[in-house]
Amino acid sequence: VQLQASGGGLVQTGGSLRLSCAASGSIFSIGDMGWYRQAPGKQRELVALIGISGSIKCADSVKDRFTISRDNAKITVYLQMDSLKPEDTAVYYCNVNYLQGNWYTHWGQGTLVTVSS
Repeated sequence: VQLQASGGGLVQTGGSLRLSCAASGSIFSIGDMGWYRQAPGKQRELVALIGISGSIKCADSVKDRFTISRDNAKITVYLQMDSLKPEDTAVYYCNVNYLQGNWYTHWGQGTLVTVSS
């Protein structure tokens, strides 16, 4: 299974970015899909998670600003980030749980988001 993330970049405070992460490979079924981030000197943290039924779990720090969605046909998860703040600066990683005999979890390569003040 491979995950290809895209959409990161440099944006000013208050700006928007949209991250995408597409999964490919021998996948029988996809479970939860999510985005995590890791800022310099900090631990990786959950940003948002979306289940197969569309249920969503979101960090308090990004509620009302970030929106997670998924396209099951394309095996792609999106993160729409609005009203970005400098504290959102981090490497963003997508994560996918998938069934291939057993359930596995897989991380994307990370995409850098930098928000300038």
